[in-house]
Amino acid sequence: GDETMLVVTSGVARLDNRKFKDRMGGKPRMLGAEEVLAVTSHPPGGVCPFGLPAPLPIYCDLSLEPFDEVVPAAGATNAAVRIAPRRMADLVGAIWVDVCQ
Repeated sequence: GDETMLVVTSGVARLDNRKFKDRMGGKPRMLGAEEVLAVTSHPPGGVCPFGLPAPLPIYCDLSLEPFDEVVPAAGATNAAVRIAPRRMADLVGAIWVDVCQ
């Protein structure tokens, strides 16, 4: 079935459909702008893994690992936060996956 989830990746990483399907059991589908806003309360480009209005499964892709710090959006397209990838994953209860090229 369809499950809405948040996958946090490096900004230069591209989702690998085969890896995603093998790991998650289905094909990925990007949400439309209105769906993103309804589910996360943030606009596309501003989606933050912190402070979501309702719990979502959150996954961090291994493409984040090489970085000492990452800069995820913080609720708006012009807001961000600096954080170590492992710390971010720990704070949001993310599961590490390998779903990017």
